[in-house]
Amino acid sequence: MKYLALWTIQILLAVLFLFVGVMKLVTPYDTLAASGDWVRLVPPWLILFIGVAEVAGAIGVVLPAATGIGRMLTPLAAAGLALIMVLATLFLVSVGQAGMAPPNLVILALALTVVYGRRADLGGAVGTARPAL
Repeated sequence: MKYLALWTIQILLAVLFLFVGVMKLVTPYDTLAASGDWVRLVPPWLILFIGVAEVAGAIGVVLPAATGIGRMLTPLAAAGLALIMVLATLFLVSVGQAGMAPPNLVILALALTVVYGRRADLGGAVGTARPAL
């Protein structure tokens, strides 16, 4: 049951971030700017960077766990998506658009759920540094 819930959340995050990431990559800047006030406040290169990060996170939150190759990348990708949501929320609050922040906080909670639920996949990658000889 635990893994079914995790997979459901992972797929939801992947679909969401793949959609918004690709949208940022293929939609012209002026069109994006017309659809959201916050877009005009950042340079076009940053929108593209965010889009690439979102697409990479979408792939990383599902593919390693699904293939069994590089399983530790799944919680790391979820942590990256969580970081995107923290930064997006802070940015929206800083520019006076706090009303747009609640959905970001829900997505943040989902990403952190994957980080927590897949923490065992990190294995020896975190917190097992060996002392120098």
